[in-house]
Amino acid sequence: MTFPPPHACRIDVAAGTMAGATGTYQKRLADLVGLYADAAAFAARAEKEGTRVVYDVADFRPSGAPGDLIFGVTRMSPGSIGDEFFMTRGHIHAQTDRPEVYYGQKGLGLMQLESPEGETRILEIGAQTICYVPPYWIHRSINIGDEDLVMMFTYPADAGQDYGIIEQSQGMRHRVMRDGKGGWHLVENRDYRPRAPEKIAALLQAAQ
Repeated sequence: MTFPPPHACRIDVAAGTMAGATGTYQKRLADLVGLYADAAAFAARAEKEGTRVVYDVADFRPSGAPGDLIFGVTRMSPGSIGDEFFMTRGHIHAQTDRPEVYYGQKGLGLMQLESPEGETRILEIGAQTICYVPPYWIHRSINIGDEDLVMMFTYPADAGQDYGIIEQSQGMRHRVMRDGKGGWHLVENRDYRPRAPEKIAALLQAAQ
């Protein structure tokens, strides 16, 4: 029997990069149209800073086999559109019963989680914080600090990602906004569309 080879990847926390990655991608400001509540503020910023990298990801994918693990590093710039902090697009796993673990290494951020029924949970992530995202939860990360947010992540290799679930509901149920006092608070997303019971049932049965 030929066994898969072991690997080691070194993380540069200051730069938010990982040597030895098998893949990388970037999301620039212009790629994030539709995410933010203040469309006019977004359009004005995107016109001037559309090529600015909001976040980038480096990952190592040994295989796509069940039982294997993908791992990597996300680096997100600080900033906001209006009063809404920079964030990732967010996703649920295509195999919805697959979990994910994040490990904060630099900066200050939040993991925003939403159940299929629309319940919101918020976990704060700082350096040396481990964040567990259980199966079935939609999730996105948000930089609420003044420096890069750097996080390591790992999830099952066969999990996949479904980014459309957030778009179909016109965003997540709540938005994370500056509170005017140096912190953050949740605001109801007025455009949010709850998922139909049959859609919720399909999400819960997707991996069975």
